[in-house]
Amino acid sequence: MNNSAQPAGHAEVAGVALSPRPSALALAPLLLFLALFFGAGLYYTAHGDQMGFYQLRAPVAILPALALGLWLARRRGVPAQRTLLAGMGESNVMLMCLIFLLAGAFASVSKAIGAVDAVVALGLGALPASLILPGLFLVAGFVSLSIGTSMGTLAAVVPIALGVADASGIDRVSILGAVIGGAMFGDNLSIISDTTIAATRSQGAEMRDKFRENIRIALPAAAATVLLLAWMGEGAPVQTPDSVSPWLVAPYLLVLVLAVAGLDVVLVLGIGLIVSGLFGLALTGGYDLPGFAGDIYAGFESMVEITLLSILIGGLAALMKASGGLAWLAGVIARFARGHAGRRSGEMSLAALAAGTDALTANNTVAILVTGDLARDIAQRHGVSPRRAASVLDIFACVVQGVLPYGAQILLAASLAAVSPLSLAGSVYYCWLLAISAIGFMLFSGRRRSN
Repeated sequence: MNNSAQPAGHAEVAGVALSPRPSALALAPLLLFLALFFGAGLYYTAHGDQMGFYQLRAPVAILPALALGLWLARRRGVPAQRTLLAGMGESNVMLMCLIFLLAGAFASVSKAIGAVDAVVALGLGALPASLILPGLFLVAGFVSLSIGTSMGTLAAVVPIALGVADASGIDRVSILGAVIGGAMFGDNLSIISDTTIAATRSQGAEMRDKFRENIRIALPAAAATVLLLAWMGEGAPVQTPDSVSPWLVAPYLLVLVLAVAGLDVVLVLGIGLIVSGLFGLALTGGYDLPGFAGDIYAGFESMVEITLLSILIGGLAALMKASGGLAWLAGVIARFARGHAGRRSGEMSLAALAAGTDALTANNTVAILVTGDLARDIAQRHGVSPRRAASVLDIFACVVQGVLPYGAQILLAASLAAVSPLSLAGSVYYCWLLAISAIGFMLFSGRRRSN
């Protein structure tokens, strides 16, 4: 990972540096996509269609936005097609797609061999309904804190959570909201997370100082989330399946152990997939190699929509960046920061910069890297310490990423569970509470000395 941030407003396409003039119009393609996708979903839902958000699929809704982005890029002298293809094939985008496919395959095979039923029977049958939601939040938080990636956490924990949802009668959206919140909680605090590394490096802060700053804000939000989820915990006791081999839990345990040990998420999912298949062949009657291969492909098929959307969003983000959209946003926030003196206005500017850029790029690490230089300049002008600047950047990129309906985290969970991404966005209570906690700290905490 590249830990050095480029100046805001600069793009690089196929090794060629571009310095576009700031342009608010360059953001129009994203607004068009959101208007089409969410507008159609809300329209059909309002007319009584329970699957309203599936009438116009997101990968189709984004096509007019891509056409507009290509046209705007050409008008500004940007190599439009090359920029689009570079964004679509960017290494982080391809890595996400590979994780999506492996996660889908692992979930499909694990369900087919009865591993989810085994986890429910052995580990969660004794829990009262009121503790299932906070329990899953804490489990996801621990895993994410240990492995430093929310995506890897979701790939490992969501299949288990879905089995719990089906066995307990608790709404899938509530279950997934708790898991996504826990994954973002751990990712934001983890010292090996790419967002943490990007934030500390770009602001010149020490890792331990940023962690201490972060935890003062994140712990109250996490505690409030646990209490809220415990209060929401309704539903029947978990119905444990009969006649399930306890050995089928092994693939999940192996995935969690390897993830916590720090193994790359792609290797974790690949090993988990192979082990799941072997245990299914050995312990599940009637399960054979053709069935194993078919379940893998079924898992791939379940991820087609999210994979296509991720690739296309990567291209759209590259077009908007190269056409000056991010440069315009950075300029607006920089002008606001210069016109309002004081630490609080500086921190609010940093928060807006991180949140706005993440909404446009749908990637919290990229958002921090792109805005790093500008954020450091704003922090220095307003007396914001490096550790506070790094903390604010990471927190607000995390907040937006965790509730972004077209962000990778919600898309992965929604695809695995076959639920609407928009319904999930409103159920990730931790991210909303984290935003409230962070704003409260910025408004009411005492002046911090620069380090």
